[in-house]
Amino acid sequence: MRYQAALRPDPQILTATPFADDADQGSTMCATADAAAATGTKVINPPMSEPRLPWLQPGDAFPDAVWGPDTPAPGLVAAGGALDVESLQRAYTHGIFPWFNDDQPILWWSPAPRMVLRTADFRLHRSLQQHLRKCVANPACAVRMDTAFETVIRRCAQAARKGQPGTWIVPAMVEAYAELHRVGLAHSVEVWMDGTLTAGLYCVALGRAVFGESMFTDQPNGSKVALAALVALCRAQGVVLVDCQQQTRHMASLGAQPISRADFLHHLGVATRQAPLHWEFSPLYWQHILPSARHD
Repeated sequence: MRYQAALRPDPQILTATPFADDADQGSTMCATADAAAATGTKVINPPMSEPRLPWLQPGDAFPDAVWGPDTPAPGLVAAGGALDVESLQRAYTHGIFPWFNDDQPILWWSPAPRMVLRTADFRLHRSLQQHLRKCVANPACAVRMDTAFETVIRRCAQAARKGQPGTWIVPAMVEAYAELHRVGLAHSVEVWMDGTLTAGLYCVALGRAVFGESMFTDQPNGSKVALAALVALCRAQGVVLVDCQQQTRHMASLGAQPISRADFLHHLGVATRQAPLHWEFSPLYWQHILPSARHD
């Protein structure tokens, strides 16, 4: 889950200079003119002392290399390209996601290590367990999925974050993920109280690979209820981990841990080839995290 505005690499490395055509990946761009003059080819794995950024045209393949910890923007993969369904699906399949501010080009990231929540390790703290039990027992409280996706993503974009002046869920992202939802690859988990949407999250799912994106809440513990519902659904349908993308204390408190990028990509290689999830929440799923939960 990403809680902050996107990182801001030095603007100089985001200044594109045309490169010569590459036979395999089409016309690409690089961040510095001197590299183009020296090699005439795209730089994919730049020296740490002088990082260069691959620029993509729509349809270009993503580079394999990722900027390392000693670079200005660890985890950065490339800039440019497009936010169409095909590009997003290819990106997520390779552990890459878009993350940028409104005044930046599209930036693609693949953090190393990768923060993930193994569904078996989800920490149901006592206070959250008590809150969940009250929700389960309250007929006015309901968990729904995919009934208000665009509302959820817009509420996530509008949610105030402490110390964060802006949001990475810019209008282009809202439009792109709404389209991803329309083709069945993005989903919302919603908490409703007395017919009013009070909390929720949205995620991307390819097969049984689930990528958490963002969440919002209007009430204490609301987003945690949405996350607990997602974990319950995942446990019920055999999903072993949820991608959290960014390392945060909040997700760590709920059981998330970092794993190597290699391990994460191995997981994706298996999970994305499995059958897709059934995105409808059943009260029966609560028993996977609340053994004595009522499910009538």
